[in-house]
Amino acid sequence: MKVSPYIKRLVEYHRPYKNRLILAFLGMLVTAATEPIVAYIFKVLLDHGFVENPTFPLWLVPVAVIGAFVARGASTFLTTYMMSWVSTRVLNELRQTMFDRILHVGIDFTSVKSTGSTINSIMFEVQQIIDMVTKIFISMIRCTLTIAGLLAYMLYISWSLTIIALVLMPLMTFLVRLTGKRLKRLNKDSLTVNAELTQVIEETTRAQQVVKIFGGQAYERQRFHERAEKLRRYSMRMVSVFAATVPLTQIMTACAMSVMIMLALIQASQNQITVGGFISFFTAMIALLAPLKQLAEVNGPLQRGMAAAEAVFHLIDSPIERTTGRDLPARAQGNLSFVDVGFRYREQERAALTDINLEIGAGQTIAFVGMSGGGKTTLVNLIPGFYSASAGKILLDGTWLEEISLSSLRKQIAMVSQHVVLFDDTVVANIAYGDPEPDMERVLGAIKAAYLDDVVAGLPQGVQTPLGDNGSRLSGGQRQRMAIARAIYKNAPILILDEATSALDTESERAVQAALDQLMKNRTTLVIAHRLSTIERADRIVVLSEGRIVEVGSHQELLDKQAAYANLYRMQFSGDGKQ
Repeated sequence: MKVSPYIKRLVEYHRPYKNRLILAFLGMLVTAATEPIVAYIFKVLLDHGFVENPTFPLWLVPVAVIGAFVARGASTFLTTYMMSWVSTRVLNELRQTMFDRILHVGIDFTSVKSTGSTINSIMFEVQQIIDMVTKIFISMIRCTLTIAGLLAYMLYISWSLTIIALVLMPLMTFLVRLTGKRLKRLNKDSLTVNAELTQVIEETTRAQQVVKIFGGQAYERQRFHERAEKLRRYSMRMVSVFAATVPLTQIMTACAMSVMIMLALIQASQNQITVGGFISFFTAMIALLAPLKQLAEVNGPLQRGMAAAEAVFHLIDSPIERTTGRDLPARAQGNLSFVDVGFRYREQERAALTDINLEIGAGQTIAFVGMSGGGKTTLVNLIPGFYSASAGKILLDGTWLEEISLSSLRKQIAMVSQHVVLFDDTVVANIAYGDPEPDMERVLGAIKAAYLDDVVAGLPQGVQTPLGDNGSRLSGGQRQRMAIARAIYKNAPILILDEATSALDTESERAVQAALDQLMKNRTTLVIAHRLSTIERADRIVVLSEGRIVEVGSHQELLDKQAAYANLYRMQFSGDGKQ
């Protein structure tokens, strides 16, 4: 029988805890042993106790019965505790491994796996794996041991009756195999639907303002209803398959029991079995039903767990960013060279960038403009190594970026985007993000340089005030300046500004632009411009169109050319169109 590779990997996760698993196994062994002991007590009582002169002291009865159940209770507690201890550790390790993988996957990870699907894998699917392992380990091993012990005792009482009981086993195996494939398929599909439902909840929660202002409540309610109903239907299909397994097992058991009772009556009439022996056998047989039923029920969590394991390990195996390259010996100067650079996104035929050649000196401010889809964001995303160039080379101070480790490269870069990301943490934690020991003097300096003094002073706990979900305590302009303060604190030699003022009103833009002027001093700055008025003082402006550089020059030089940049400028300021 071929063992699933997912099972092998799960075994490796459990291997460090083998001592505790051995203790859990010993607990199961004791629990299994108590089953035939209870049946044996009934035999002794009926054959030797309910007579005129019992052959044993009566005080042994409560001692034996209580002793058996105390041993059973202690062993059951040991098994449950040890398995829970191990399973919670493995659960945390799997979640940590998945989270670590998310931290190191490429920037295009979300294009193949949605946020809702990722959350679903970490919170829900991994729990199903643990439930599967716990259920299988306890049920299959303990039930198998119990069945083995009870069958051995039943053989001791009557081999002919036991053979009839054994007929049940292959029938149950056939039934489990019959339902297993359908359960696995249904579970896999239900996990996909569950991820879709999680995505709807995540998107709706995140987009409350858009939903309300555009009246999307009915649309979102319908989306939620469709996926919830689809998930319910899958759940009912699984329940119907699973629910049918148990009664069918019980019917087969009842048939076997009927035949055994008839045979036992015949044997009793021929003095081949005593009343105590028959009751003891019958007790053992009844006790056999519970572990047999549990074994039949293992198939459900097993198939759910296997479907979840496929999704979880697929995430864990997601390709990560490159780990090659050396660390830079010192702070970079900030000279950047693009040599015949080309780039193509995966599964796209058209190149996003073609033949990019550009020299950027240390401390220069270079602005990138062009129509949407021209390649501006793609070009600057190559510098921090979010993507690797498909052709040509990008050099930092003469060193090819691919020869620099990503961690060392990114230490040289700060970024401020129009899509500000703030964390539900304090002002200090957001500004000094990534620094395990924030320098308060630098934090306060960054706050001042970003013109946030009054804002922070007005917060309830000053710099120790939590900012809420994505900085919900702050206005748009204040959030943008908080991101600028974070970049000021990092003090990197290269700065990327990705349309940092495009979403702001005029008043907020002035405050943010003043903060940006402070930030850009003595840094190599790459600006993706939305409002052309904000880049008039750039050392050079690079005009991109369909992934190619079509013009390079200062603001006035490009206006004098009366070509691509001049057309963009006229479009923006004449009101005839938008960039």
